[in-house]
Amino acid sequence: MTEPLISIFCRWPTPGEAKTRLIPGFGPEGAAAIYTKLLAHTVEVARASGIAFELRVTGAPPTHFREALGQDLRVVEQGDGDLTAKLSRVSAPAIVIGSDCPGLIPQVLIAARDTLQTDPMVIGPASDGGYYLLGYKESADFAFTDMEWSTDTVFAETLKRFVAQGIRPAVLPELSDVDTAADLEQWPEFLP
Repeated sequence: MTEPLISIFCRWPTPGEAKTRLIPGFGPEGAAAIYTKLLAHTVEVARASGIAFELRVTGAPPTHFREALGQDLRVVEQGDGDLTAKLSRVSAPAIVIGSDCPGLIPQVLIAARDTLQTDPMVIGPASDGGYYLLGYKESADFAFTDMEWSTDTVFAETLKRFVAQGIRPAVLPELSDVDTAADLEQWPEFLP
């Protein structure tokens, strides 16, 4: 099997547009500062994994991301449309992750890649009912179409969709992503 490419979905940390659910606790500048640290952490973890990766970006031109995070980065525009459309543009085999999971470590990405050597898909559940990672060998568009994103049922619904396709999901350890001020209590190093 061709080794999967990690696609990190991220946005430019513009105050007022990045991590908007953190704004009540930290203000627009603080929320953007937190997200800047989370994105840098995610890129650092991907680099340390040794697995090829790209940034799937929105909110600024690719050059901004390269200037901030490294000229060596492969940066691709997310393109128009909703999250379903954007995820559907990622070619298999792939490992898709967000950029707001402070507990993500290189070993998790390596485990996802290694799992895809034998399993058709792998998923990392997030403590809020979503997922922080989805890996798949073949197109997984059925897992994205008509999904009610940003709900506490995304993980369960995604599992259900894979099972309906006759695919037994491999599940990674649960991690927390950062959506609210309370989510940062155990991660003070990400505070602004």
